[in-house]
Amino acid sequence: MTQNIFRIVCSLLVGLAMATNTLIAQTQPKLRVLVLTDIEADPDDSQSLIRFLTYSNQWDTEGLIATTSIHQKNRVAPETIHQLLDAYAKVQPNMLKHERGYPAASALKASVKKGLAVYGMLGVGEGHDSEGSEWIIKTLEKPDERPLWVPVWGGPNTLAQALWKIKKTHTPEQAEKLYRKLRVYTVSDQDDSGPWIRKTFPGIFFICSPGYSYDQATWRGINTTDKGTNPTLISNDWLAQHIQQGHGPMGALYPDVAYGMEGDTPTFLGLISNGLNEPERPDYGGWGGRYTLYQPTTLPPRGRFARPDFPADELETRPIWTNAVDSLYASALPTKAYAQPAVVEAPRSIWATIWRWREDFQHDFAARMDWSTKPYLEANHPPVPALAHSDKLTVKSGEVFHLNAAGTTDPDGDSMSYLWFQYPEAGTYPGLVSFRPYASNLYDLPVTAPTVDKPQTIHFILRVTDKGSPALSRYKRVIVQVLPK
Repeated sequence: MTQNIFRIVCSLLVGLAMATNTLIAQTQPKLRVLVLTDIEADPDDSQSLIRFLTYSNQWDTEGLIATTSIHQKNRVAPETIHQLLDAYAKVQPNMLKHERGYPAASALKASVKKGLAVYGMLGVGEGHDSEGSEWIIKTLEKPDERPLWVPVWGGPNTLAQALWKIKKTHTPEQAEKLYRKLRVYTVSDQDDSGPWIRKTFPGIFFICSPGYSYDQATWRGINTTDKGTNPTLISNDWLAQHIQQGHGPMGALYPDVAYGMEGDTPTFLGLISNGLNEPERPDYGGWGGRYTLYQPTTLPPRGRFARPDFPADELETRPIWTNAVDSLYASALPTKAYAQPAVVEAPRSIWATIWRWREDFQHDFAARMDWSTKPYLEANHPPVPALAHSDKLTVKSGEVFHLNAAGTTDPDGDSMSYLWFQYPEAGTYPGLVSFRPYASNLYDLPVTAPTVDKPQTIHFILRVTDKGSPALSRYKRVIVQVLPK
């Protein structure tokens, strides 16, 4: 009898934790996401799709479309998408024990389509419709005002064909309404249709490190290293232990790294609901990197990844969301408890906008792979940060205010660590804020506003990390506007 009561209590607690997690994760409407993938051109598309599926309860997946690219010009491989979805079908019931909302594999399979097995602009124009391009049009035409996020892991010519047909068959007003729904992120330019889209449809929201050389691309922060970036977390040994072995049929299908781990993953890392990411504001920075809106005035250098058959790069004709430079670390970190932070010398680059979050997003992926096989009580779940005040504050120069994380909880009852830090690159204030006193584990941090001669914004990030295994982090962002006296 006692054991039965214990089981009932545990089940009730698990259900309450799941309901709380799901409610918090879905306080905002789910994002609509449609992926274009040149899967089979490189093992990394399969890697990225497996990670994508572990987060598929966070968005409405509107399409998984197999396409071509510069690396796979005459073939599309929807069969590989179906193979991975068959594996997902076997683990989806267990993942539902950890968070609600994981879609049925059958629903995802119904969204698998293919573009033409033709390269680039050769597949755009009269007579080049495909089930993939028609599906994109149908999805855009749904009576749903939410934006449609389109991560492009290969060439975007299937999207280009959809846009070509919309322009031809709709009135300008109707077409513009559909264009405004699009949020496109291409992994560099893997065919010549990406530059054509940006030039022909200048109003479309577009994230890209333009050009055919990958050396100058932000997304490479997912699989490159430098001092302080912990290369162990993207090694085949780490992947074998935390993703592949003992993690069910999806883990068993996760390929070893060939050219680089998950080059396509940054297209959706910034869409994950973690308290840090703000998808509509790429300049705020998040797991998928940080991007600013401007029109590049130079061509990227042709680096070691360029091939002779890559088209010539062209100058951009419009502003796009593109490369921004960050430090690997927060610019000021505590040297010890109750000590003034020290300025940390660290690599600064476009890749660092992703490097700085590597431990957090790799641990998070590992935890979700645990969800595919473990019961709720044997796995870790992310903490739930809270604020005792608004996430937007207005203060005056010299004013003392508090950043307070009272009410933060953890669904597993784990102990938690707190870190408040300034994200200088995300705000307009050019300096570093002085924290006095400072301790890395203060949930309530007093801050003295700097002296300014015009209104400035400062971004402060709360990072809460539990002590489960793997340790998981979640965030709150507080944007402080500082006014002159």
